[in-house]
Amino acid sequence: MRQKTFSSIGFEVHHKPTRRERFLGEMDAVVPWSSLCALIEPHYPSGERGRPPIGIERMLRIYFLQQWFNMSDPQAEDCLYDSVAMRNFVGIDLGRESAPDETTICKFRHLIEENGLGHVMLAAVNDHLKVNGFKVGTGTIMDATLISAPSSTRNGKGERDPEMHQTKKGNNWHFGMKAHIGTDADSGLVHTVIGTAANVSDVTVGNDLLHGSEKYVFADAGYQGADKRPEAEGSKAQWHVAMKPSVRRKWKRTPRIGWMIELAERHKASVRAKVEHPFRVVKRQFGYAKVRYRGLMKNTAQLMTMFALSNLWMARHRLLRMAG
Repeated sequence: MRQKTFSSIGFEVHHKPTRRERFLGEMDAVVPWSSLCALIEPHYPSGERGRPPIGIERMLRIYFLQQWFNMSDPQAEDCLYDSVAMRNFVGIDLGRESAPDETTICKFRHLIEENGLGHVMLAAVNDHLKVNGFKVGTGTIMDATLISAPSSTRNGKGERDPEMHQTKKGNNWHFGMKAHIGTDADSGLVHTVIGTAANVSDVTVGNDLLHGSEKYVFADAGYQGADKRPEAEGSKAQWHVAMKPSVRRKWKRTPRIGWMIELAERHKASVRAKVEHPFRVVKRQFGYAKVRYRGLMKNTAQLMTMFALSNLWMARHRLLRMAG
């Protein structure tokens, strides 16, 4: 470890660990850095021509900072100069070197997107969790959430993102994309992520969210009929799909049977509740409320990375106990 320069050593007498420092300390301890860097290495520049490349782990740390704090490439560069906690997490000493510029950060992000490494990192994180006792069980819970995209046409072409679409939910119209996820029914950890335009029906994607070893599947009313689709042929999973609200209200008028149906629907809802936890982490903990890029490919790659990080976030307490 290199000795720190005076620029990285503060002269403050008093210091209290901030929430950001505690968060970064926990994530630093639970992320499997070596295995993730090994996945990126075959696609990373060798440095035989041009400037020597920045270390893979350092760029990966910056890329993860972008996901955790919802930062663009220029924001990430600025925050590395502004935040001591982020510089310490990445390992930058401004007394010796400058922070990577926004162009370098952008090129690394494109490397992740173009080589499909978001999907690979999600699988690697889940493998890491399996080794530490988080096993994928025989049940899957699936759901989807809408993610808004900018509807403005103030750009060079004067048009909205052609890969995004609008859909109606309730009485409101939404423009953007959908994040479809399949989570383990026991642990609540995400094992499959699919990104589509907002107007794609949930039921058409349902069977693609299964890992293949399920014995039972829980889903909301939007997946009615998924078990009867051609792609479900050969599957032995039992589907427990929520009843449509209109049918549920109709049965409530029948006292003898209505209470049993209501009890069964509440039980199914209590199981499905686990699928909402990853959405909460991504949207509230990481602040991901709108898509940042144009096109489904870039945004889906970001979603896969964010759900991989959400798995680590939800499992961090157990991982830290095992490490300690």
